[in-house]
Amino acid sequence: MPIRCEHAQAVRATPAQAFAMIDDLSSYARWLPPCVSLTKVGSGPNALGDQLRYVYREGSRQREMAGEIVARVPGERLHTRYTDALFVVDVDLRISGAAEGALCTHVVEITPKSVMGRLFSPLIKLGLTRQTRDAATNMARLLEGGA
Repeated sequence: MPIRCEHAQAVRATPAQAFAMIDDLSSYARWLPPCVSLTKVGSGPNALGDQLRYVYREGSRQREMAGEIVARVPGERLHTRYTDALFVVDVDLRISGAAEGALCTHVVEITPKSVMGRLFSPLIKLGLTRQTRDAATNMARLLEGGA
C-alpha cells in the first residue's frame, strides 16, 4: 500500500508562473529539500515519456533514482515517477487558479518494494509529510519573490 501525502498551498503568483516553476526541472534543487539535481535525459520541452535523473541527499550520502514524466498538462499538471531498488515514488504537482493567485497541490505517493520498507512506513510517512510541506513553503517563497 502506498504511503501518501497531499498538501495544497496558495501562492501570490499567477498559475502560469507557478507552472513554469514546476516545469523547470533545474529549479527543484532550490525548493525541494533533499534534491541535489533533477535533469532530463535528452533535450527539448518537457513531454510525456521523457526520462529523468533525480539525485538527492539522504543523510550524508547522495543517491539517485531514474524517473519519467507520466503526465503533463501545460499550465496545470506535471506528474513524475521515480524508481530505484527500494521504492516507487510518484510526485503529482497540480496548479489551479485561486483568489490569492494560484493553488499549488503537491501529491506524493511512495510505494515500498520490500518488507522492510513497508515496516518503516509510519516513519517514512512522518518524514514525507514534513518534506512535502517544506517543499510547498519553499516554492511559495520563491514564487512570491523571496530568497
